[in-house]
Amino acid sequence: MKYKKFIEIISNGESTTLEFKRKGTTPVKLAKEIAAIANTSGGYLIVGIDDNGKIYGIDSEKSESDIVEKACTFFINPPIEPDIEIIAVNDKDVLLLKIEESKIKPHRVIDDDNDDKNSKVYIRLGEQSVEASREMTRLMRQQTLDKPLKLSIGEKEKYFFSYLEKNERATVKEFANLVNISERRASRLLIRLVRAGVLSIHNDTHHDYFTLK
Repeated sequence: MKYKKFIEIISNGESTTLEFKRKGTTPVKLAKEIAAIANTSGGYLIVGIDDNGKIYGIDSEKSESDIVEKACTFFINPPIEPDIEIIAVNDKDVLLLKIEESKIKPHRVIDDDNDDKNSKVYIRLGEQSVEASREMTRLMRQQTLDKPLKLSIGEKEKYFFSYLEKNERATVKEFANLVNISERRASRLLIRLVRAGVLSIHNDTHHDYFTLK
C-alpha cells in the first residue's frame, strides 16, 4: 500500500472498517477482531497503533505475524487469510492486515478451550466488535447458501408493514407479540423478508431491529 493511502486510512480513526491494536495481544482476541471485520463489510486491522491513533510500532515482525497466522488458522472457523503488509511510519513499523468481506459467512471464533460448540460470531458495530445476534447469524448463513427464496406475503406480514409505517422500527419480540406467533417463527419470517429486500436489519448495542426498506 502506498504511504499516502495508508495515512488517509488511519487519519479518521477507528470505524466499522478499521481497528487499531497497540500490539497483537492473544490469538483469540485478535481472531475476534479479524472475524468481525470479515463478517461485516471488510476493512483493515493495524497492529502497532493505539486506540487514540498514536503510533507505537511493533517490536518483531515475525512474532506479530505468527500471532496473526495462529489467530486466523486455529481460532477462526472457517479460517481467514488476510493480506499482511509492513508499513514504515515515522521510523516505526506497523503491521497492516487487509481483510476482505467474506463470501462464506459467518466466521466463528473459537475460544481458548478450542471448543467449537462454544464458538461465537462477531460483527463490527461502529468502532466495536460485538457478538452477532441469532437473526444476524442466520441471515449471514442463508446469504452464503444462496438458496432460491420462496416468499408469500400473508396477513401477518401486511399487518407488520402497517405497524412499521406508523412506528418506523420493531424487534423480533415486538413482531411476535403483534401477530401472536413464537419468537423463533417471527425471526425466520423477518429474515426471509430481509433476504427478499423488503426489510432492513439494523444493529445497536442491545438488540436488532427491523425497518421497511
